[in-house]
Amino acid sequence: MIDQTFDKIDFKEDGLPKEEYDTCTFISCDFYGTDLSGCSFLDCEFVGCNLSMAKLLKTSIQDTTFKNCKMLGLHFDQCNPFNLSFRFEGCTLNYASFFKTKLKGIRFRDCQLQEADFVECDLSGAVFDNCDLLQAVFDRTNLEKADLRTAVHYSIDPENNRIRKAKFSFIGLAGLLDKYDIVIDNGN
Repeated sequence: MIDQTFDKIDFKEDGLPKEEYDTCTFISCDFYGTDLSGCSFLDCEFVGCNLSMAKLLKTSIQDTTFKNCKMLGLHFDQCNPFNLSFRFEGCTLNYASFFKTKLKGIRFRDCQLQEADFVECDLSGAVFDNCDLLQAVFDRTNLEKADLRTAVHYSIDPENNRIRKAKFSFIGLAGLLDKYDIVIDNGN
């Protein structure tokens, strides 16, 4: 399908046909628990959709934007890795898994990524703009040149992750020292 707009459609019951979607827009659609396996999304936009618990086995997602979407528990690590690329703005991505995915230069803006799995992920050059990373897991993750200056609640072990040239705010430095269980006093 090309240049189609899907508005307020509930895909929970009948699912989404396993097709290629090129420059399509999905507005306020409900994909909760829907099997999107094998679908292809190229240059698409999802706005205000609920994609929580959707199945993404071998789903192809390229140059696709998600805005203000609820995306709990998604396994992006099961997507087709070829040209995997997306942007997230104002999304709730709690419990999402990006395990071992290559996401160089990805942009997360105003997102909740609580308890997200970034283990062995390539996030080099990634931007976490105003994102909540409470209990997100970073282990053997490449964060070189990533920008976390406005991110909050992260805990990143510099000994287990690559953080060369990554950007952090002064206030966020505590998230790099969590494992030492020290008290940091800001002087007030």
